[in-house]
Amino acid sequence: MDKVPNYSIKQIQRYPIYLKYLISMRNAGVVNITSPLIARALKFSEEQVKKDLQAITSTKGKPNLGRDINVLIDDIEQFLGYKNTDDAIIVGVGSIGEAFMKYEGFKEFGLNILAGFDINPQKIDTKINGKPIFAMSKLKNLVGRLNVKIAIITTPSSAAQYVADLLVDAGIQAIWNFAPINLNVNEDIVIENVNLASSLAVISHKLKNKLQEEKI
Repeated sequence: MDKVPNYSIKQIQRYPIYLKYLISMRNAGVVNITSPLIARALKFSEEQVKKDLQAITSTKGKPNLGRDINVLIDDIEQFLGYKNTDDAIIVGVGSIGEAFMKYEGFKEFGLNILAGFDINPQKIDTKINGKPIFAMSKLKNLVGRLNVKIAIITTPSSAAQYVADLLVDAGIQAIWNFAPINLNVNEDIVIENVNLASSLAVISHKLKNKLQEEKI
């Protein structure tokens, strides 16, 4: 059996950045592109860009021309799974959950939100952006019927672990968690915890250092 390549989290996170830049360049009429040009535009090192692209692309660059930009875009989209649209559900249709249901940009990244689930009677049996909101009591049945494998949690932290347990029991295999708590799930469940408070702390710290440097 072939060994599956091991990609670091930071490396995987760079590919959407490459993709966005490459699409903008293609829209501007660029046909071929080189690693040095990408590196300068994105402020990455040339060596890093070369290694990242060589790891996932199916073609080699031509001297002085670089790589075919269409092939490169296609390779990155294939690697990230954007070619295969995945259906998902949202649990917790508060401010963040509602915003996610209204956001059409997820489709560009291969994610299609089918429905939301909530405990608020005023939201149940309504629609947001044409997508239905169901009661939590219907979660297990609908996850099975719709064959959904991805769930997005946007509940308060106090409910997130309980919701995660329900999702796993219903057959969900991947969870994108926006509740400010790290969830405990089985090792075979793919999970990404997004802590907005931690991200804000990083921004605040960097801004504080920047302002202090400007005073010196």
